[in-house]
Amino acid sequence: MSRQQSNQRSDIYSRITNTIIADLEQGVRPWTKPWTTGHAAAEVSRPLRHNGQP
Repeated sequence: MSRQQSNQRSDIYSRITNTIIADLEQGVRPWTKPWTTGHAAAEVSRPLRHNGQP
């Protein structure tokens, strides 16, 4: 890896970190989902075993 690629990678990491910190300072919780599941049409289905049990 060249010196320039290493610099770019650390720059990307610092940009993402700074964005997360700015959101946290504004009171935004980026780990919470912005949508609700109240309007979901049905339950989430799971694959069944060979005997029909989830």
